[in-house]
Amino acid sequence: MNVTGRTRRPASIRDVATAAGVSYQTVSRVINGHPSVKPATRDRVLAAIDELGFRRNATALALASGRSRAVTVLTANTTHYGYASILQGVEEAARAASYAVGIGVLESAEEAAVAAEVQRAADAGGGLIVIAYDPAGVRALAAVPAELPVVGVVETPASPPGEDRPWVWTDDREAAYEVTRHLLSLGHETVHYVAIPSSTRRTSARTSGWREALRAAGAPEPRPLQGSWGPAGGHTAGRRLAKDPAVTAILCGNDDLALGVLRALHEAGRSVPDEVSVAGFDDAPHAAYLTPSLTTVRLDFTGLGRAAFALLHGAMEESAQVAPHPVSVPELVIRESSGPSRR
Repeated sequence: MNVTGRTRRPASIRDVATAAGVSYQTVSRVINGHPSVKPATRDRVLAAIDELGFRRNATALALASGRSRAVTVLTANTTHYGYASILQGVEEAARAASYAVGIGVLESAEEAAVAAEVQRAADAGGGLIVIAYDPAGVRALAAVPAELPVVGVVETPASPPGEDRPWVWTDDREAAYEVTRHLLSLGHETVHYVAIPSSTRRTSARTSGWREALRAAGAPEPRPLQGSWGPAGGHTAGRRLAKDPAVTAILCGNDDLALGVLRALHEAGRSVPDEVSVAGFDDAPHAAYLTPSLTTVRLDFTGLGRAAFALLHGAMEESAQVAPHPVSVPELVIRESSGPSRR
């Protein structure tokens, strides 16, 4: 047995087509027993299938028969507010269209683990929606075989994607710009930022929007602090920021981080908003009921999930597709946690 330490990618229908010297449509006809294929061509395709170890999955068969009414959502998380709300939107839209919904959890960003989960989702039949807010999701979106219908829920792209990339997203850059501008308008010299993890190593759209607002105002640009997705990361960052008396305004990458920051400021005896203004991101359900209630930016993640399903549904039903686009305009929600600078 030859062991190389790398997991071989399962052969796709396009691999078979290349090996046989035909189009992938011809391979599909052979797989489904279409009578229009010449015997010699059929033999070449069948030989390539045997050589490559190609496995017919339920998706290909269901799509060929027109009987597929299922969608699998691939995600690395099912509990964080944005992820969970997207799942809710997908489920609501799918149920209305009489589609079944399955969930595949990406437990690791390792290439082999992601490839295995993508293959399981493909074998389950139907179309795929990938929530690509993290490295595992980004890798899964790139690993989906070209012949399968898929929609990606992604971070705000740096530039509009091409038609070959059916993506949906929220305008995080604009949202971060608006909330940062709000804090600056209250007289704060600058705004410190506690960031959530990005799906890639590049600067996230939320970080970019925050930085653009500071530059537009000619304000100093503090180094962003890297948080996590939850309150513990916000608490750690908040304790560092609370020690600096020059810090009077903090933007957090989501509302859970803001919860941790608020706790850290309370422990340090720094009053919100009298001494420090705090703003979050997403408008999670608890944001309105914190003390003080949290200024934040409302993003329609449930609508994002509905839009992702609509785009996928159009592809699977071969109907007019909705063009990929950012979903909804971010809404600044001003509450008690932000106020005028006292300095």
